[in-house]
Amino acid sequence: MPGKAVRMKIVFLVHNVYAIGGTVRTTLNLAAALVEHGGHEVEIVSLSRHRETPRFPVDPRIGLVPLVDTRADSADSRQPAFAEPARDFPDAEKRHKQYSLLHDERMRAYLEERCDADVVIGTRPGINVYLAKWGPKRALRIAQEHLRHDAHTKKLRKVLARHYRALDAVVTMTREDAGVYRARMPLPGVEVLSVPNIVPPAAVPPSDGTSKVVAAAGRLAPGKRYDLLLEAFAAVAAKEPDWELRIYGGGTQEDRLRDLVSGLGLTGRARLMGAVSPIEPEFARASLVVSASDAESFGMTLVEAMRCGVPVVSTDAPLGPGEIVTHGLDGLLVPVGDARALAEAMVTLIEDDTARKGMGAAALASAHRYDPEPIVARYGLLFTQLRASRRRRAWQRLRARAANWAHRKARSVRATRTGGRGGKHDDRRGRLTQGSTQPRTP
Repeated sequence: MPGKAVRMKIVFLVHNVYAIGGTVRTTLNLAAALVEHGGHEVEIVSLSRHRETPRFPVDPRIGLVPLVDTRADSADSRQPAFAEPARDFPDAEKRHKQYSLLHDERMRAYLEERCDADVVIGTRPGINVYLAKWGPKRALRIAQEHLRHDAHTKKLRKVLARHYRALDAVVTMTREDAGVYRARMPLPGVEVLSVPNIVPPAAVPPSDGTSKVVAAAGRLAPGKRYDLLLEAFAAVAAKEPDWELRIYGGGTQEDRLRDLVSGLGLTGRARLMGAVSPIEPEFARASLVVSASDAESFGMTLVEAMRCGVPVVSTDAPLGPGEIVTHGLDGLLVPVGDARALAEAMVTLIEDDTARKGMGAAALASAHRYDPEPIVARYGLLFTQLRASRRRRAWQRLRARAANWAHRKARSVRATRTGGRGGKHDDRRGRLTQGSTQPRTP
């Protein structure tokens, strides 16, 4: 019989748990599940705090530790270090401007002096660098990557490759992305694997598939390609005039998209609904959920839609949709950037009530892959394996360092020898070319 699970203290390091965001939501889901289904003690350390209480509900059994209060009237905002830029948070990370020297100091003090965790999990690249530099050696140190490897700049990937070598594991959201990390960022002694996000069951009855509503949700950002979705829906609306499109979310593209709605003649047919949380009640009112993204690190809204018994139409974007949607069973996948294919897929399900409702039922069933229990079990197995393999992985790391040192030493010796001979040869040639072009016969 398997042994009883060991109760551990698990700490998550989060940019700002008081804000709204996909990483915040998924971290809170995982933290609550580790308490409920794993029996662990969980603490969330928020690097920043900009308001009194978190916007998302937090399980009362989870401890919250804010490090830097960024509110204008806070005592932290008057600290000299608050006005100085961060030195240890990598400047190649896109949130670097939101970090100060005070963040560096508080994070280091917490990790080196206060952290008594068995497992510490970072949730964004810059924070993972903090963890690699200062994380307690007795704890398992794990970097979660909520963005794709290729979404990071070359400069940031170089920084991460150097620091991630000190960690125990890197966890991506998809199998494909884990493969990319293994191929492009060799990390000796570091386990690189994927564990998907937890998406809890919806707290609303599933869609009955009868409403004439297509829904989409997410940040109104260029990569989400709502312009492509609107272009595709314009073709749908011409054939199916009773159906409407509802887009939930806010972002920098809102004004541009409103102009596009008007320009495509979709006023009253395509609506920008603003940010809504939770999104599940809105998905349950729809009969189809669509994503036109160019790329996805996971595809949270797809699973949330499936949790509501709604089939999805999605671009087969790297990296998440292809691992979430089984084409023809619980949704349809179309090529990235193809408005015509997107429109045709929507029309196919709009016109076939039986297929649409059947896919909705299949979507609800397949979404159980993202239940809390199996995800918590995967993390429990990871923790056990990492603890058992520490000595082996330390040896792998040591061998890699020795091999790298030997390689650099050999290159240096070769360069020195080649440079010495080459210099003499070049000098002789220089003397010859200054005089006769023909060498003298000895």
